[in-house]
Amino acid sequence: QVQLVESGGGLVQAGGSLRLSCAASGRTFSTYTMNWFRQAPGKEREFVSAIRWTGSSTYYSDSVKGRFTISRDNAKNTVYLQMNSLKPEDTAVYYCAAGDGLGYNVAPRYWGQGTQVTVSS
Repeated sequence: QVQLVESGGGLVQAGGSLRLSCAASGRTFSTYTMNWFRQAPGKEREFVSAIRWTGSSTYYSDSVKGRFTISRDNAKNTVYLQMNSLKPEDTAVYYCAAGDGLGYNVAPRYWGQGTQVTVSS
């Protein structure tokens, strides 16, 4: 069992930056692929980024590639999402999720409660 708690969301102006954190409990954290998803009002949840358990492979949706960076610290049981050059269309609730594969292929097993990111124009 893995429990995930996101933090770091907030209100930021367009062009600004935020760093989301996802703290995990459970000794098996380091074996999971960690994903970030987001869901904007009235839209379906979408994949944002993922990182393999080794941290050596990262994946991004086209909409955030070049602006967001995912990383993980297995010693701290934490995964991060550094978000730069934020746009109003990045406004959403961001969810951390742990699973056995990339979130756009394999449904994650565990989800956090989400953290709100609002980007003003």
